[in-house]
Amino acid sequence: MSQSYESTQEQSARKKIMLSVIVFLIIAVAGLTYVKWWPYYLKALDAAANHTIGTSIISGKNALAPSPSWSAAWDYALAYYKSVWKAAVLGIVLGSLLQVLLPSTWLLRVLGKTTFGSTAIGGLASIPGMMCTCCAAPLAVGMRKKNVSVGASLAFWLGNPTLNPATLVFMTFVLSWKFTLIRLVFGFILTFGVSYFANRFAGTLTLPPEVNSVQKETIKEHSDPLWVRWMKSMGTMVLHIVPAYVVAVLLLGAARAWLFPAVGETAANSLMTIIGFSIAGMLFVIPTAGEIPIIQSLMSFGLGTGPAAALLLTLPAVSLPSLLMISRSFPKKVIIFVACAVVALGILSGIAGSIFL
Repeated sequence: MSQSYESTQEQSARKKIMLSVIVFLIIAVAGLTYVKWWPYYLKALDAAANHTIGTSIISGKNALAPSPSWSAAWDYALAYYKSVWKAAVLGIVLGSLLQVLLPSTWLLRVLGKTTFGSTAIGGLASIPGMMCTCCAAPLAVGMRKKNVSVGASLAFWLGNPTLNPATLVFMTFVLSWKFTLIRLVFGFILTFGVSYFANRFAGTLTLPPEVNSVQKETIKEHSDPLWVRWMKSMGTMVLHIVPAYVVAVLLLGAARAWLFPAVGETAANSLMTIIGFSIAGMLFVIPTAGEIPIIQSLMSFGLGTGPAAALLLTLPAVSLPSLLMISRSFPKKVIIFVACAVVALGILSGIAGSIFL
């Protein structure tokens, strides 16, 4: 009788978990279709026809960004948030829902290990997301709160902007297939290689015994009403993420003339310019695919292919705001390692661009 009762409870728990996963997937697919997939399909058609996807968010049609000022900060923030607000809201919604709908046991078994397999799954799962680094940050935070490994969480976070298939399509139409190839090569190294090695800066994760049972996990995770758990999760996420996000975007918007100065003909393809733009690109924040019109504009005013190729990777991969957004969820050594790795790969990408482009 006792075994039959436990079996019934186990089946009921599995049904609740399956329903939660289905609800999460429905919301994710609907949200991504509205915010990403359909708009990007239309944008790809436009890129194929016109070989452009708009003007540079840094300087518009001008050679230089406006001088640092409150006006420059405010204007950039408005243009940036107008472009990303839907994806940012979706990222927070999915990041909070991930914490209350997806089962810890399953996430730990699939993405909780420090093996390359878990890292690879995290990176591959990022491809449909097509989010910029800041919009993907809430999901990475949610994954870490569910004890997903550092490597898998980073691969998902870094893969969203760097392996974005829509951006790669735009890039091929607007820049060239050679730029796309360089982005793919160094994007794969960053997403899968750097993320995997980042596990060395964090302890190994083991499946906690208290969640080995599906029934125990369901009792633990479903003790409060869903809406209560979701509101708590989303409130905590907004409180910890949004303030730093807003302030950092304003500061970078004001300083963009310093980060991307005019480059003379002699320095257009120099190693120092590649290094400088790699650092600037790692710090700066842009919307999804924003690197393409930025590079197109800068090259039209004389920037060499080397610094352009450096920006190709560093601009979308991470930013100061996105690093601040995930700073509570990853060890500081991991944050520093990722930032330095992005700059280093940006320099290598720039060198490759100066040779092959």
